[in-house]
Amino acid sequence: MYKQKKIPLYIQILIGMAAGILTGILFSQLGLNKTVIFWIKPFGDMFIRLLKLVAVPLVIFSLLKGVGNLSDISRLSKMGIKTIVIYLATTISAVCIGLALAFLIKPGNNIDEEKSAQLQQIYQNAVTQKHETTTIIQEKAPLEFLTDIVPDNLIAAMGNNGNMLQIILISLLIGIAVVLCGKKKMEPFMKLIDALDTLILKTVDIIMKFAPIGVFALMSGIIADTSGNLSILNALGIYALTVIAGLSILIFIFYPTLIHCFTRIKVKQFFKAMPSVQLLAFSTSSSAATLPLTMEKVEKELNIPNRITSFVLPVGVTINMDGTSCYQAIAAIFIAQVMGIDLGWTEILTLIATTTVSSIGTPGIPGGSVVILMMVLASIGVPPEGMALILGIDRPLDMMRTVVNVTGDATVASIIAAGEPTEP
Repeated sequence: MYKQKKIPLYIQILIGMAAGILTGILFSQLGLNKTVIFWIKPFGDMFIRLLKLVAVPLVIFSLLKGVGNLSDISRLSKMGIKTIVIYLATTISAVCIGLALAFLIKPGNNIDEEKSAQLQQIYQNAVTQKHETTTIIQEKAPLEFLTDIVPDNLIAAMGNNGNMLQIILISLLIGIAVVLCGKKKMEPFMKLIDALDTLILKTVDIIMKFAPIGVFALMSGIIADTSGNLSILNALGIYALTVIAGLSILIFIFYPTLIHCFTRIKVKQFFKAMPSVQLLAFSTSSSAATLPLTMEKVEKELNIPNRITSFVLPVGVTINMDGTSCYQAIAAIFIAQVMGIDLGWTEILTLIATTTVSSIGTPGIPGGSVVILMMVLASIGVPPEGMALILGIDRPLDMMRTVVNVTGDATVASIIAAGEPTEP
């Protein structure tokens, strides 16, 4: 007897999205919009609430685990600091590339004015609150923005998903304290954090099993709310192409430029070593699962010493998420554009800061980046319900993002090796 193959989650989500669109259209044509809004959409709202529920603990435990396990920087302080600085620099560059493409192409503006007005009306409370917050910020002192990042109450900071920068700061401070206290003393604490991190990741995994139902309900609600207007699908296609363009720029322009300018490795040699690594990353959507092959190829075909790869590449798996950061920037701008929300410089700087720093705490599991994106949206005042628009096509884009992430890891390892003295 043959065992029936289980349908992959991303296919289930895609089916849920399609079914939601069809259900929304059908009920709209029958004049039963309120039936969808009253009896179907609440299941989508519950899914969003579950994601919000795990967002704060996910960031805290992932960041604590990531930073706390960097204790060997004390032994390799020079190379460690250089590695982290370069990783953060490439992440910021990836975010800026994503922002530039999102503002240049404006994928969220490719819907008709009636649809945009309807969405603005649906999320009027969030939009109004956003404008009020912007007005308050404009009246503050220039450095008030930095002051607001520092929380004065631990519980209050963790009780609001919009306080992402405060949550990140708290986690980083505790993580640095763990490193300074020493690995031996902090071993029991890190075991607890590791257990809690495993627990919250499993919780996210359980929640994501309900993603097809949640996406179905949310898409039904959005279509019903707008009386079956489908111009949003055109915008969604352009959004996907924008993300692909951003990831392609990173792989085919940004990383080759870094290899050419900062290493002695030929670009052709670099790309000759990477296909098998990139293919495995694409198929598994996991930088961690790809790590053994990445180390093998970088050492054997790029001639990078093990003393460098054994440190730089594992750290990259933890904190280097260039592809994810580029995607989050484009996704946030896309959803804001669809919702008709204008983002000022304060929100843009917050977006850059949150996507860059949160890349340290983005877990390499399906659904992990979705939860982080939700907190990014909350931090800039964009309704997280808009994520329903992009969840259906997130899985194939996630596979491409992982390819970018492992390519970035290999690039940084090559740059670090070029600056390190050759050992006899």
